[in-house]
Amino acid sequence: MTQRFGRRPLVAAALAAPFSARAQPDWPSRPVRVVISWPPGGGADIPMRLAAPAMQQVLGQPLVLENRAGASGSVGAGVVAQAAPDGYTTLADTAGGSVNHLLIPSLPYDFAKQLTPISQMVRSPLVCVVRADHPSQTLPALIERLRAAPGQIPYASSGVGTATHLAPALLLRRAGVTANHVSYRGGAASIAGILAGDAEFVFSTLPSATPLIHEGRLRGLAVSIAQRLPNLPGIPTVQEQGFPDFDVADWLGFYAPAGTPAPIIARLAEAAQAGMRDPNAVKRLGEIGMIPVGSSPAEFIAFFNDQRARMGALILAEGIKVE
Repeated sequence: MTQRFGRRPLVAAALAAPFSARAQPDWPSRPVRVVISWPPGGGADIPMRLAAPAMQQVLGQPLVLENRAGASGSVGAGVVAQAAPDGYTTLADTAGGSVNHLLIPSLPYDFAKQLTPISQMVRSPLVCVVRADHPSQTLPALIERLRAAPGQIPYASSGVGTATHLAPALLLRRAGVTANHVSYRGGAASIAGILAGDAEFVFSTLPSATPLIHEGRLRGLAVSIAQRLPNLPGIPTVQEQGFPDFDVADWLGFYAPAGTPAPIIARLAEAAQAGMRDPNAVKRLGEIGMIPVGSSPAEFIAFFNDQRARMGALILAEGIKVE
């Protein structure tokens, strides 16, 4: 059975130790560290850097952003899971954090027990891209190419179990075709693999792919969510091309170590929400097709549990593991 964040443990964690927080009325009195569990320039890094100025205004202290990539985000998440629950070390992690327990059995921490959700920062639609000189002009053409060479054609992702892996895995499953998965360390590296010809297609996050689509170096074949994107209006959705109800996106969550006092969680959530309302952040995110969310802790808990169950079921059905 897929393990979920239970309501009682998380509510208890969210409400724990209010008096200890009140004993520190000047929190934060020093900079707050944000561990970003993916490399610079991708779908985790860009939103946090755009949100940082407004978040710092709410907190009254600088944010120190630190990229700690590796093992589908689990390296950075492990750093924060084992940090002191004082609000001074936080985590920005993508959708992979909700399923890594199924992919990496040797994880030295339990994401659900050792991290507390603060806010879903953004929802990040994916776009299926090929190199501009690829023979497939449409998604159906690409699928027929895969059908003609079962399991032979390589496709890229930014890591095993990430949304950039699970979106094509779901598509391939529904289309009844197979391909050869090649895992890269982050979105920029996966795009480099496409441009180099080492893989033929990838469901990329938009910050990595959009500039290259506009430059004519990549061709967009399909958008992973239900609606076309304002900044890429000519690219049809997966749903439009024969796959009803296909709606998969990456997303970025903001977390603190479990046991962080409730008033501190509330203050961090206030900062995250301010970051996602900031006009400059909203504008810049919109230009690359990312959707600001800025949810409450309770909303994020419910969303996380749903993603953990649904994507976990796909991972188990496909037998996906980190090699």
